[in-house]
Amino acid sequence: MEKENKWNKTNQWENELEQLHAIIRKTPLIETTKWGGPVYTYKNKNVVGIGGFKSYFGIWFYNGVFLKDEKKLLINANEENTKSLRQMRFNSANEINEKLILAYIKEAIVIEEKGLAIPKEKKETIIPEILQKEFDKNRELLAKFNTFSPYKQREFIEHITSAKQEKTQMTRLDKVIPMILEGRGLNDKYRA
Repeated sequence: MEKENKWNKTNQWENELEQLHAIIRKTPLIETTKWGGPVYTYKNKNVVGIGGFKSYFGIWFYNGVFLKDEKKLLINANEENTKSLRQMRFNSANEINEKLILAYIKEAIVIEEKGLAIPKEKKETIIPEILQKEFDKNRELLAKFNTFSPYKQREFIEHITSAKQEKTQMTRLDKVIPMILEGRGLNDKYRA
């Protein structure tokens, strides 16, 4: 049975991806599998990943924003969501330049050695009016809500506010109040 790789969306780049694997194996990076695809790490930090897509295959650098990129080969595939990640895309095996790729990887390893990283933005938790009214009525509910991590607090808030109708928001609020009071997160049953 053929091993599925979700980062090779069309399975048309098998030989090209193997060429990239072979190049990366010449470095001190350790191959792991994360998010269903190959990721190469250095001292447990993600450095590069590779994958094949419909119209291209490529290598991405997790802290690529710090690379000099004098050849202007790197792109930001998602300007709104990606701060550090940069991709080097290829359309054929002829475009693979081993010496150049190794130079980029060597620089990426130096970046990891230096510990360069864009700090994560801290998201502010904004309590919606519907939930705030419940907190005003029930101080125990507020105290229990505040014991949750900001991430879990945002899960509750998003669950309530993502409903379009006020009636549905109230139904969802009624569902989560007992969970909050019991100290159970919205998605705890899915977490190990």
